[in-house]
Amino acid sequence: MKRKLHLCSSFFIVLFSFGSLIAQDGKVTGKIVDASTNESLPGANVIVEGTSIGTISNIDGEFKMKAPSNNFTLVFRFVGYKTVKKSFSIDKDGTDLGTITLEPGANELSTVEIVASRSTSETPFTFTDLEKKEIEQNLGSRDLPNVLNLSPSVYSTNQGGGAGDSRLNVRGFDQENVAVMINGVPVNDMENGNVYWSNWDGLGDAAASIQVQRGISPVNISVPSVGGTVNIITDPAARSKSISLRQEVGSWNFKKTTLQYNSGLIDDKFALSANVVRKKGDGFYDGTFTDAWAYYLGASYKISDKDKLELYAVGAPQRHGQNLYAQNIARYDQQYAKDLEDYDNQALIEYNEAGRDFNQNYNGVSNAYSGNQYYEMYRKVNQNRYDRNFLMERENFYHKPQVNLNWYHQFSDKLQWNTIAYWSGGKGGGTGTYGDVETDYSYSGMGLIQWDDQIAANQGNIDLKYSKTESKSSGILRNSVNQQNTYGGISRLFYQLNEKIDLQLGVDYRWAEIDHWREVRDLLGGDYFVFEGSDFDNSNSARMKRLGDKIAYNNTNQVTWLGSYAQAQYHGEKLNLFGMGGFTTVSYDYTDHFTADENGEKLTIETDNLPGFQFKGGASYDIASNLNIYANGGYISRNPIFDYAINDGAGIAYEDPKNEKITTFEAGVSYYIGNKFGVTANYYNTTWSDRTITQSVRLLNGDDDFIFIGGLEQNHQGVEINGSYQPFESIKFDAGGSFGIWEYTNDVNATYTTYENGGPVEEEFNLYLNGLKVGNAPQNQLFISATIDPIKDLSIKADFRYYSNFYSDFNALDRTDESDRTQSWQVPNYGVVDLHAFYNVPVTSTDYSIRLFAHVFNALDAVYIQDATDNSRYNSYDNDHDADDAEVFFGIPRNFNAGIEFRF
Repeated sequence: MKRKLHLCSSFFIVLFSFGSLIAQDGKVTGKIVDASTNESLPGANVIVEGTSIGTISNIDGEFKMKAPSNNFTLVFRFVGYKTVKKSFSIDKDGTDLGTITLEPGANELSTVEIVASRSTSETPFTFTDLEKKEIEQNLGSRDLPNVLNLSPSVYSTNQGGGAGDSRLNVRGFDQENVAVMINGVPVNDMENGNVYWSNWDGLGDAAASIQVQRGISPVNISVPSVGGTVNIITDPAARSKSISLRQEVGSWNFKKTTLQYNSGLIDDKFALSANVVRKKGDGFYDGTFTDAWAYYLGASYKISDKDKLELYAVGAPQRHGQNLYAQNIARYDQQYAKDLEDYDNQALIEYNEAGRDFNQNYNGVSNAYSGNQYYEMYRKVNQNRYDRNFLMERENFYHKPQVNLNWYHQFSDKLQWNTIAYWSGGKGGGTGTYGDVETDYSYSGMGLIQWDDQIAANQGNIDLKYSKTESKSSGILRNSVNQQNTYGGISRLFYQLNEKIDLQLGVDYRWAEIDHWREVRDLLGGDYFVFEGSDFDNSNSARMKRLGDKIAYNNTNQVTWLGSYAQAQYHGEKLNLFGMGGFTTVSYDYTDHFTADENGEKLTIETDNLPGFQFKGGASYDIASNLNIYANGGYISRNPIFDYAINDGAGIAYEDPKNEKITTFEAGVSYYIGNKFGVTANYYNTTWSDRTITQSVRLLNGDDDFIFIGGLEQNHQGVEINGSYQPFESIKFDAGGSFGIWEYTNDVNATYTTYENGGPVEEEFNLYLNGLKVGNAPQNQLFISATIDPIKDLSIKADFRYYSNFYSDFNALDRTDESDRTQSWQVPNYGVVDLHAFYNVPVTSTDYSIRLFAHVFNALDAVYIQDATDNSRYNSYDNDHDADDAEVFFGIPRNFNAGIEFRF
């Protein structure tokens, strides 16, 4: 008999009801046993389907819990056993279900969980699950990555505080190297691997669960994962029938309204879930407003016993002000800078304190200025600015809808076929200045753009070469536009060879066309702007650009991915094995609409198919019913991203771009004592080698080109631990931590030939990195959470996170001085406390429920630095890697988010 318990499922105890199920007095009891041995199963999960109402069985397999008095379904889950569902009704006096038997077998997942390649206790990988209750309990209305900070080796910040501008780091790898999937579909940018969280603003409200898979994972499609995978599920069939309205308020005039509808499962065939979100707020930093909508639609239809369809659509049209320019520490807080031992007091003279809410991208403008603005998202010319009293240098506006249709077909008990077809669009961009814009770089000016001065200069600027009556703008606001369409398909065959061996075969196809250009957003008082960079503008009038006209660059990129894989799993009584191999090709096309080729046509570049592959495997073994060990390893030869295949700035394709290599090993152990205590611990070691470095050269014929210089390597290793302890029914503790050693492991020494002056010249390229720590995230992290239920219907949770051994980010290509082996500046250690409270208001009606909730983030108002870059190009005092040379973002001060939810 199997009694493996995964930490995040076995010890997940839901003590209080949510929604319309809260206020009932009905109770249900029973006992859960093994079907073959009749032995009790302690720690089995019992959940009211589609809700977070639930409990776990005690040491004798018995359970008792509140439940609604109307019809409902209980879901009984125990890892290593088949899931059982029972539907019935109870009266106010309660019902005893007697004995519930679970049959040993593979833990059954929902269909969308299967195609999303979610880890289970039978797969030998490291992961953390967050169910719906935990997401609601911890996230509030922050960006989705912030809910992951209570996971080992995961670090997320909101950087400059703009809504959706958060970043994510896993095991020391940034989010360009972390795969993000929604319902089995990868959402990383196909050109550079990045994830822009403002595009997924309403996803936290729609998510049914999130799984963080650290390191390699059972995900078998082509994804840019080095650090890990974030796997997000929204499952309409898992939600009970309800309508809910949630109203939230928060610091800095934050307001958010969420309307949600769930049909529940109708006639055992159809389910629909939908929500719409509206939010606005001013933000902590000057000008970091948010003006956003979000929507989600999920539908599931069971055509027959052998066929099922699922449809998902998600999007978030939004506009928000950004704070993209980090500052010297003294610019935000001179006293904090003075208290640092390695901050040179002379730097205080250069960096005037502007306050913690300072934003260099923001400055006032006369409200008498009535110039129009244009942005491509809605193709509107007469678009008023967000506020008449200020202008933002950096603003983001975007809408990236994603729609996918999933089809599941059962050929037989042993053979399944699952296919996902998806489309993702995108329209919008970000703003900035272009041309010559008046900026005050004096001590008191702090690099702020002087909008009124620029408007006045533009209004009186007559250039007779172009017009006798109209004013020419010397500096403007521009939009950098990204407009894209992505089409993809993922198809998999699942075959059960016998009771112990499962096989998979699959293909993954993606094609994207992305248009990039800049356009005139705001002429700042002038009538036109002159752009002379297009080979196809043959007259002065054509070079006079007005609102919405394209400037700077105008490119179209195409990306084509095709991958395939084969996978096998062995399920033994104690031993489980996993193996997978995959092959991927990618090709890129580039068209420059401003540059003419030798035939007078638009410059076009195509690459060959660039191959890559991956292998990974692992094993887990049950030493005892409550003790499990596992190990995994893998090797990835990763296809080059677009920027490492084509230099779109120079209009050159790199010849023979190199693959980066990732080698990883991991081993772990899980141990449980009854259903009160559980702990998992693991060691990982990941080596990232042949990181891409390009260097410009001059060819013999005088043309410019680029070459690859290989050999740069870094190693990330560490220990992670995660545990849970529940001494009493009303008190639960969760804790964990990670301790890493992330560093560069070699210098790069190379020579290359360039024909700078017509003849061959040998140049040296040297980087001195060996032993330097990898920056941008704390290498040591600790967290502890305490959940207390002091009275009926009230739950209070406190989280404490502590970070240390945090080296600031730096550009590896700047380390060209052999005598400089100094580590990048080390950020001071810091800790943060967050508080959460939920109260289900007692009501007598069975038709509705009311819930109150509140979050206080940074409850102790700690002053700390959460992001830092060493020897900043813009804010360094003397470039010797200490505190006065770093540019930083401080953590947001104490802030709150609170609300009320009505559920019918």
